[in-house]
Amino acid sequence: MDYKKTIINLLTCLILSPIIVYLILGAARLAGSTYEMTNGETFIIWLLMAIVINLSITEKQSS
Repeated sequence: MDYKKTIINLLTCLILSPIIVYLILGAARLAGSTYEMTNGETFIIWLLMAIVINLSITEKQSS
């Protein structure tokens, strides 16, 4: 296991996550919707989005 690659991958996912969340919220705001989130909800969405990004960019092993 390459720890350096794993840590860089994790940090990349954590940095991309809020960018994508705010892009989605901005698109919804342009469409006329408004969303208010508490700090806890924002934190959970941030982590879940990071997991989704990590799963989408991680190389899959073929069986």
